[in-house]
This record gives sequence, C-alpha cells and structure tokens, in this order.
Amino acid sequence: GTKMAVSAAKMACQRATARLMSARAGARLVDLRSDTVTLPTSRMKDAMATCPLGDDVYGEDPTVNQLEELGARFLGKEAALFVPSGSMANAIAIAVHCQRGDEIICSDQSHIFNWEVGGAASLFGVSLYPIQTSADGSLDLETIERSIRPIDDHCSTSKLVALENTHNMCGGKVLTRAYLDALAPWCKERGLLVHMDGARLANAAIASGRTCADIAGVAHSVTLCLSKGMSAPVGSLLAGSRTFITQARRVRKMLGGGMRQAGLLAAAGIVAIEDHASYMALDHKHAKTIEAALLASGYSVTPVESNIINVKIQVPSGRSDARAADAAVEHAKGLLRAHGVLVSGVRPGTAALRIVTNRNADEAGIAQAISAFTSPAAVQQLATH
Repeated sequence: GTKMAVSAAKMACQRATARLMSARAGARLVDLRSDTVTLPTSRMKDAMATCPLGDDVYGEDPTVNQLEELGARFLGKEAALFVPSGSMANAIAIAVHCQRGDEIICSDQSHIFNWEVGGAASLFGVSLYPIQTSADGSLDLETIERSIRPIDDHCSTSKLVALENTHNMCGGKVLTRAYLDALAPWCKERGLLVHMDGARLANAAIASGRTCADIAGVAHSVTLCLSKGMSAPVGSLLAGSRTFITQARRVRKMLGGGMRQAGLLAAAGIVAIEDHASYMALDHKHAKTIEAALLASGYSVTPVESNIINVKIQVPSGRSDARAADAAVEHAKGLLRAHGVLVSGVRPGTAALRIVTNRNADEAGIAQAISAFTSPAAVQQLATH
C-alpha cells in the first residue's frame, strides 16, 4: 500500500506540473532544486563568443590553459586540470591517489559515496569505507582511527581520507579552520592522503571569509565545480601538485574527458572565478532570509551556513518508514510546485526537503518561495511545529 502511495504521489506531482504549465503559461517559476540550474552570465556569454581556441588534447587551447593556470592559483596548488564534471574530477583523483585494493575513508553522506554510481569500485577497484558524519560535516578523528585497516594480507589498504566542503547533505556545512588544521597533521602521521571534494568550495570560502587556497591547503588534491553557484555552464577543476596533474591528465583521457576546442567552456569558467563572489554572497543572504521565515512558521531547519537549507517535513499519520517519507516528500514538492516553487528531497527515505539558493532566484523569487512555504496549507501539512 505504501509503494502505491509513493507512486500515486509522484503521478500527482506530474499532473500538478502539467496543470501549472498550462494554467500559468509564462508565470514565474522559482527553481531552488539546486545551484546547478544557474545560467551563464552575460559576461560569460561574451567571453565564450570571443575567446581564442585550440585543441586542448594537444595542450594548444590558450583559453583552457589560462583557466587551468588561474584555477591553480585560486586553489593554491601547483597545477590544475579542467574536466567536464565534478564526479569525473573526484574519480580522477581517486585513480591517481589509489591502487586497486586500496580503500578510502569517507563520509556516509558524501557525494563520492552516494551519488557517483560507485565509480571508485567499478572503475578502479578502490573500496569506500563510509563512516558516520558529524552534524557539522566533519569526520571524527577517533572514528577515522578505528576505520584504518591493519597491515594484514587479509585487508585492503587505507590510503585516503575524502572530505566534502561544503557538505551537501549536511545542509551546506562549512568545515572549520580548527578541524582542518587538526586533521592535516593527524593524517600525515598515519600515512593517509587527503582529498577535498570542493564542489562548493567557493561557498565555503565566502561563508568563512577565507580564500579557497587557504582552505584547500590541507589537501593533497581538491576539486572545484564551476557550474554550481559559480554559474558557468559546464565543468570542474581538479588541482594538486604538477606530478599529480600530469597523471590526472592521462586518467582524464582514459575516461573520455579529453575535449578539443574546450576554450568555449573554459572562458565561462574564467569569468566565474573572477566574478562569483558578489552574487554567491547574495545567495547566502537569501538562504538566511528563508531560514528565518521557516523557523518563524514552525519548520525544523538545519542551521544555515551557506546556500543550502534542509527542512524536515511531516510524515502523515506519524509513520517513520522510508516509503512513507518518500511519499511525504513527493506530496510536499507538488504542494510547493503549485505555487511555482521547485525544491528537491534531501535523500531517499528521509522526510526532508532541500532548498538551494542560486543566482537565478532574485529577491522576488525568494519572497515567492517564502510565501509558498508559509501559506496556511503548507504550514499545516508540512511544518513539524
């Protein structure tokens, strides 16, 4: 019965979307599902239209070369590599750092563990050891200690600790300076490398008042997604030592990530690095505005540190099973969609919504989202009070 309820809720959402699109043709739709929905700025489009091009597989695209040099400085590393996606950037880092049979200690709520199709194992024979994530997105050092494999012929080799900053599923949490400063020497003493999934590292920098290079200094490798809040249309950077990036370039080619006249995309990435700070700071301000409004209306909200708001919602009849939670999420999405607001769920089986502020949603859009969440029907049906 619950499975049918989830299916019915999904169908209801689809019907609601169809009604919305037909009844509100041209009406404003506020998309807060993710910051991946951002569109390139006018300056990005101008740069894409006028940038010099070459064949990047031959190393001859001047715009890609410029982006990689700029990205390396921005991330505080010797070299950087432009790749099509953040998932590929993480996969390449794993391939360079690890051999078959090695193991990565990571967050049980991390993108690498949950949302990258098991690439570490299926592509490179590297296993993941997910451990409990603290509410602030960090991995407890004692828990990491207990997860390190003994030197034994029966065991895989603990090789790498993977961090995520900001931490998506923890609600955009920013890893603190104190934590990172303690982690780096601790890992070094135990022979563990550190990789930082910095898909939203620019958000962490804005929230903490630090530079991306300063934050990434603890890691042997770091990624940066240019197409989330930074608003470029495509691409991520992977940065590390020159030797690391030389090896990474070969793995990128193996994975099919070698691109030819990629300067068209890299040009937007250059502008993203140059221009992102002002509009991403506004995203954070908007997130705090939404947080305050939801708390005032009786919602339970994960404390906001950057541009992600996780909101717990009611499950009808007080049920706590995963299917009931999924049905509640689909119902909530449909209710908000009827007000022209798109959000996503946090993860399957969890009765929570994720709101991600982004450059596409201006002050009017944020006001529309608040109005949708604080309508009497929404408060009654969704807020946990």
